[in-house]
Amino acid sequence: MRGVGFLDSNGLAYRLPDGRELFRDVSFKVGAGAVVALVGANGVGKTTLLRILSGELTPSAGSVRVQGGLGVMPQFVGSVRDGSTVRDLLLAASPKALRDAATALDQVELALMETDDEPTQMKYADALTGWGEVGGYDAEVLWDTVTVAALGVPFDRARFREVRTLSGGEQKRLVLEALLRGPEQVLLLDEPDNYLDVPGKRWLEERLGDTGKGVLLVSHDRELLDVAATQVVTVEARSAWTHSGSFGTWHAARQARIERLAEQHRRWDEEHHRLKELVRTLQIQARISEVMAAKYRAMQTRLAKFEEAGPPPELPTDERVTPRLRGGRTGVRAITCAGLELTGLMKPFDVEVFFGDRVAVLGSNGSGKSHFLRLLGGGEVAHTGAWRLGARVVPGLFAQTHQHPEWIGRTLVDILWHGDDGRSGKDRGAAMATLDRYGLAKSGDQRFETLSGGQQARFQVLLLELSGATLLLLDEPTDNLDLNSAEALQSALDEFTGTVVAVTHDRWFARTFDRFLLFRSDGEVVEVDEPVWDEQRVRRAR
Repeated sequence: MRGVGFLDSNGLAYRLPDGRELFRDVSFKVGAGAVVALVGANGVGKTTLLRILSGELTPSAGSVRVQGGLGVMPQFVGSVRDGSTVRDLLLAASPKALRDAATALDQVELALMETDDEPTQMKYADALTGWGEVGGYDAEVLWDTVTVAALGVPFDRARFREVRTLSGGEQKRLVLEALLRGPEQVLLLDEPDNYLDVPGKRWLEERLGDTGKGVLLVSHDRELLDVAATQVVTVEARSAWTHSGSFGTWHAARQARIERLAEQHRRWDEEHHRLKELVRTLQIQARISEVMAAKYRAMQTRLAKFEEAGPPPELPTDERVTPRLRGGRTGVRAITCAGLELTGLMKPFDVEVFFGDRVAVLGSNGSGKSHFLRLLGGGEVAHTGAWRLGARVVPGLFAQTHQHPEWIGRTLVDILWHGDDGRSGKDRGAAMATLDRYGLAKSGDQRFETLSGGQQARFQVLLLELSGATLLLLDEPTDNLDLNSAEALQSALDEFTGTVVAVTHDRWFARTFDRFLLFRSDGEVVEVDEPVWDEQRVRRAR
């Protein structure tokens, strides 16, 4: 049934475990057919707000009402590297009742393999009935359509495939197909475009435009937001406000709002100062006149009520992120590849990259682009042929998935304190000063894994700065960065003395590069004169 879903949030507030207020009085509605963009700087609480809306977290205050069923895509989809299967991933994006019935069925099937007696067979029959009652068989029909659309194979062939064998884009497409085709009428999508190639992003833009569901999404892709969003909810200054127009008019609306707030603050400060001066004056006069004493008490009450009502909403401030990617001179030939073949991915190719080049690596998901960067960064990647780095070329890799098991359980200050190969340690004062330039000073004592995706991305760029890298290997660096951070990164790359090779599906970011290496759908790797966005999935046996 279409056009019946909505989500209504009213007065939501949330405090962090250490008592700090993340946001308060957040109220907005997502109606049927609306695509509402949730925007704001990294770390302001967008993902936390989505977790509250999904019921995963309990707010400090406020309420959430959902009608029509709720489907959720968490941010981690795309970076799954555990042993879970395609079926597990589809279940994770399903309602709790379906997940519980699947767990019960799996447990009885295991028991039946151990003991094939009548009581166990009866439990199996009950579990099958329960699976059917919650819509399990209907879900399997849906999943067959979904796996064919996303992976090109039916569900019975895909169900036991490990998710970690899928590219990030294939993981995203799989869950998006399930949610957009599923029965839930309200969708919460946390960065659904991350890991998607441009054909995938265009597909998502079209599907969002056609859906009758209410959709709330977090994205940093300005082109997608401009095409798809019908409203914009901005989280900033520990609260939120709604722009009822498109993202194309949001910047002007935000600037006008800031100007209005600044004027309201000016008037509030003037009135506050006037009332306090009146109280001081009447306090002196009250010593000699009972009449003035009564006026003094009345004015005290008026001042107290004025202060209790409080000033206008807090003025937002744009966080300044200032990377200093210095680099250094290297040999003229920074990268040389001769007959390089990424085993099972792309055919042999030759390429030379010279000092100072800015090379964007383009192509569909699963074509081997990330493998290419990992190989250049010194990772173990199956290949044949030859490749080498030039004199004084020091690679620094930005990992798209933010997978750094060596940092789990460690705070940012601790990571900076100890240093590593090629990066000297910093004492607490120097570490905090560096973190401050990346808007991370307040998170210095947080563990890496507790940071938002954007904060993790900024921290990775910070470590690239400290590593002394002269070759930056960037795998989708703008995926998790807010607009200010992405622009700061681009400015830093403009000033960087060295070579940059970046895998990207960010149409805005790619336009700033001067060379384009295309991983084509036929397995060839070629250089093109301008960005090409219509390459489809690489054709290989599946």
